[in-house]
Amino acid sequence: MAEKKEKEALFSPKNMKLITNPLFIDNPITKQVLGICSALAVTVKLEPAIVMALSVTVVTGFGSLIISMLRNSIPNRIRIIVQLVVIAALVILVDQVLKAFSYEVSKQLSVFVGLIITNCIVMGRFEAFAMANKPWPSLLDGIGNGFGYGWILIVVALFRELFGSGTVLGVKLIPDAFYEMGYVNNGLVILPPMALFAVGIIIWIQRARNRSMIED
Repeated sequence: MAEKKEKEALFSPKNMKLITNPLFIDNPITKQVLGICSALAVTVKLEPAIVMALSVTVVTGFGSLIISMLRNSIPNRIRIIVQLVVIAALVILVDQVLKAFSYEVSKQLSVFVGLIITNCIVMGRFEAFAMANKPWPSLLDGIGNGFGYGWILIVVALFRELFGSGTVLGVKLIPDAFYEMGYVNNGLVILPPMALFAVGIIIWIQRARNRSMIED
């Protein structure tokens, strides 16, 4: 009975909102306009966008957990340094795993994996949430914000790869008959400005459907 109550507490509606709210209402990209640089840089193809989304989720989730566990022992004057050390350690670990198991994707992502260290979303969650909350909620908050960031990247990358290259995950989806009728892949879609337009459209749709995002 005690175990059941503990499990219910871990996955209480309040805790679950830490995962679901960043997906839409408090999305770090569409609401807070953070992490835009990587959204523009790694969304030409779907595969690197998925890997980047997972990498940021891992760093944000486990980083928030670690910072929350250490929060009472971190002197205030060096808290930013400690946060950067935690992020850097996790990013190095993620980078090495990518090089070991997905070297080609690692090359495509290039310096952008390392730049997770300076990602405003990660530092923002450490400062705004992990430093003031217990480990479990902090882990959920980090994962939620990672997912919120990630699905935007995936949607933008899906759009850009499909219409810019005619493929999804390297698989050709647009039939040859379309090309024979004159269809041409849109090279403009794979340029960085189109990623900005795509993110802008998603922001517009979200804020049009949820007026509270504008009022806040």
